[in-house]
Amino acid sequence: MEFLARKHTAFIEAFGQNEPVLAVPLRSCFEVLALAAAIDRDCARRLSVYDLSEGRFVLLFLLDRAEHTGQGLAPHVLAERAGVTRATVTGLLDGLERDALVRRIPSRVDRRSISVALTKKGAVLTTRLFREHAAWIAGLLQGLSASERDTLSALLGKIWRNTDAGRAQIAQNPPADGVALESTEAKADSKQQFFLPFGS
Repeated sequence: MEFLARKHTAFIEAFGQNEPVLAVPLRSCFEVLALAAAIDRDCARRLSVYDLSEGRFVLLFLLDRAEHTGQGLAPHVLAERAGVTRATVTGLLDGLERDALVRRIPSRVDRRSISVALTKKGAVLTTRLFREHAAWIAGLLQGLSASERDTLSALLGKIWRNTDAGRAQIAQNPPADGVALESTEAKADSKQQFFLPFGS
């Protein structure tokens, strides 16, 4: 099945004529990109039904996890956990609050501080969305056996470690005694990198 973008096919053909040895790794790389883009589009389409973006869904998910502890989350904590700036979180929360999905709660101790929690409407929607999203993600891999999923995760982890971000991560946390990252912990880390796609 050919699912590469036309520009990528042209790129492979051009390089294949002059550098045949590069054609296979180029195709593999572009296939990963094409798959990621297709998943990203599917994700965006599913969230748009509820008038949600990836960023808004991530905040709802984080707040839902916090609900289990009986506490809200401060905006700066949401920003840190979502990996975005505080300004971005402020804008996302404004929209979610307008839609009555979250509420800002002033601190009784320090009026300058607030925490954010889901409203009842937000909690119901988040529970529904998480179940739908989890089922969709599981469906993407339904044709793979457990062994194939493990192999895929390991291969993606190997590719990740060759990216600039992967190399930087390894430099910050070098393997003990210079041994390659093949331990159980390393495999778990590589799986975590690719868990729950929310888009880009």
